[in-house]
Amino acid sequence: MITHYQRIRYSVLILAKMLLGFYSLFLLTSCSINPATGEANFVTMSEAREKEIGAEEHQKVIDSMPLYEDEKLLAYVVKVGNKVAKAGDRPDLEYTYTIIDSPEINAFALPGGYVYVNRGLLTYTNSEAELAAVLGHEIAHITARHAVQQNARTGLANVASTVGGFVAAVATGSGFIGSQISQISSIWAQAGLSGYGREAELEADTLGAEYLYDAGYDPEAMIGVITALKNQEDFKRRVTGQGGGYHGLFATHPRNDTRLQQAIANVGQLDTSNVTEIDEKEFRTAVEGLVVGESQSSQTRDDRNRYYQQLLGYTMVFPDEWQVAETPTTVKAEGESGNSIFVEVQRLQANVEPRAYIQEQLGITNLQKSEPLSQFRLLGHTGVLQTGNDELERIAVIYMGPRAFIFRGKAKGESLEELDADLLASIRTFRAIQRNEQLPGNELRIRFVQASEFFDFAIVAQTSKLAYPEESLRLLNGYYPSGSPQPGDWIKLVD
Repeated sequence: MITHYQRIRYSVLILAKMLLGFYSLFLLTSCSINPATGEANFVTMSEAREKEIGAEEHQKVIDSMPLYEDEKLLAYVVKVGNKVAKAGDRPDLEYTYTIIDSPEINAFALPGGYVYVNRGLLTYTNSEAELAAVLGHEIAHITARHAVQQNARTGLANVASTVGGFVAAVATGSGFIGSQISQISSIWAQAGLSGYGREAELEADTLGAEYLYDAGYDPEAMIGVITALKNQEDFKRRVTGQGGGYHGLFATHPRNDTRLQQAIANVGQLDTSNVTEIDEKEFRTAVEGLVVGESQSSQTRDDRNRYYQQLLGYTMVFPDEWQVAETPTTVKAEGESGNSIFVEVQRLQANVEPRAYIQEQLGITNLQKSEPLSQFRLLGHTGVLQTGNDELERIAVIYMGPRAFIFRGKAKGESLEELDADLLASIRTFRAIQRNEQLPGNELRIRFVQASEFFDFAIVAQTSKLAYPEESLRLLNGYYPSGSPQPGDWIKLVD
């Protein structure tokens, strides 16, 4: 006689077999041929869906990241990228190229033909072939569907967890089936930036080298750009103690990766008759003027709103969309509702505390919410004057050098506490302009010159504004840690 327990156990076994059968069928029907490698890959996404996701995620990227607005450079990137893509395994995809305004050395790709390269990475390319190598690596991620494969593997793990959870739920009588395990957040761009693992990155470099070869570029450019960027990473680690960088090169390749060198050697030596006619003058024209380091648009929103008073050597951030009017020694920022901040300066005549300065020099003895200020190694004091039921004045004094900077912020309206908080937050951004700080319109930019017979990086570095000038110039030009250009060679300087 079959017991109740045996019937439950028998039912669970039948259900498990059914689920495993479904799972096996799912595996078989979800395999497709990788268009780049010709091998079977487990994927759960059609090409049409891949394109839809790419378009959706692309919009998120351009909404959240600053773009580098240089039509000349972007047009050149598009030209070189499309040349490599046409030689790739998915030439019919419509590729979109975007330059991210970031000094970080990175690039990434999204499914469906979206390629992104940071401004910082472009500064380290020294030829059209090296630019093609960077783009070819990202195009290879798209053609080999690395992002889609990674998503499929994540989905596979979730399917397995869900199946196991469902069987356990039947056996235990629990209503929980592990549903939260199957919830997948959108991590496409983050995955692209961090990389897809050593094997996928090696595959992307190998495929990229093949695309370079078929497009008429020397595939050795792939190793050349890897070496230049690896040098940059090593120098950064030596100076700052921090590594990190371009996902495909830094995270996965040692300096002399024998597997990569062999893979590129197997691509073949490019016959000179197949070399694309390259005008490096076009490369130099496109890259000339490229910003090096921080730019105004790549900074945070607050930094982009930052006001600089260069004569007196200070800077601060005013609330969004306030209009600024200035004289040589004063500035007034005002919003549409009449709220405002007025800043003036006086020379310190006596050695008194900021609080005493407000009382004795400004004649204000009835401050409310009185508190000291200490910011950016500067000392001051602040408080509030209640001037009416719906008006108040925020007073502050901050000492910087031999001067006292006086702030009078006025707020009027119903939400006085909130308005006053904005005034105080703005005052707390006051600081001295830092040495080598990039002021608006004063970013460092690339300029090309031809090396003379006596060119010396050490001498040129003496007038450079770059940090670690000699090493930085060598890294930017591919001569790190040693070496010198030949007379007539084109060299990047940074002014």
